Amino acid sequence: MSNNRRVAVIGLGSMGGAMASTLHRAGWDVTGFDPSEAARDAAALTGISTTADVKELAGTPYAVLSLPSAKIVEATVPVLLSAPGTIAIVDTTTSEPGTSKSMAAVAEASGAAFLDAPVSGGRDGASTGSLSAFVGATEGALTAGQPVLEALTGGKYAHIGGPGSGNVVKLLNNVLAAANLVSVGEALGVAKAYGIDPAVAAASISNASGGSKVSAAMYPNWVLSGTHDSGFSLGLMARDAALAIEVARQIGEQPELLAAAASQWQDALAALGPAADFTEIARTVAPAVTPAGAPNNTHVA
Repeated sequence: MSNNRRVAVIGLGSMGGAMASTLHRAGWDVTGFDPSEAARDAAALTGISTTADVKELAGTPYAVLSLPSAKIVEATVPVLLSAPGTIAIVDTTTSEPGTSKSMAAVAEASGAAFLDAPVSGGRDGASTGSLSAFVGATEGALTAGQPVLEALTGGKYAHIGGPGSGNVVKLLNNVLAAANLVSVGEALGVAKAYGIDPAVAAASISNASGGSKVSAAMYPNWVLSGTHDSGFSLGLMARDAALAIEVARQIGEQPELLAAAASQWQDALAALGPAADFTEIARTVAPAVTPAGAPNNTHVA
């Protein structure tokens, strides 16, 4: 196999593991790293090689990062660049724009490319190579990272602008989704109080100007059904919403409605814990519309 089809996937959680498997199926020579032995074992079952030492992946031509935080991105990139050979590092982490700017500079100094390319589409998108990505990169870095972006998104990526801009728009996307999950829940709670079936209300609104992916798919599939099994955690969404507000304030913006919604996610996090599904926000903002009920209800569907 030619050298330039070698890719390291750093972080083999729900998303990283699925992306590693997708790259492997697309004919890439994949080696995965995760500090968790269980995550490495699960990835190995899909046919990819794994290592327990990230240093072994230094100088791999391509790398994909799927990490829990910007801090871990900052610690990982220099390790990958500690040997020559890296062409592009594609960071799918929901990270911070300042970190991406500094990592892009670090990579450039080593003759490599760094792209912030946070993704949307969940584990289903990751496992079918149909994610969408918000890409922040120079034109040169974009070209260098293109083979990996194509494999993960099937071409569904938007080049937003320079380093860090992908992170900004991804965070704005997530805080908008977070606000919409609250507002749709509250609206359906009012409908239910009037004796209207929330599913009928959601479907009719979804065909009108108030409709969204949240009303058309997320509430019917995961909330009204009581399944709450989207695969994305409430802890991560609460973090992303808070980070979006922080990034806004760093530049002097004060988005009041989005900040109010982000604060409702912190309340839900306190009530339900980080491991709850993100669609369980409905249990705090409109408990009557989900079979799982309010957080103090011990019966969780």
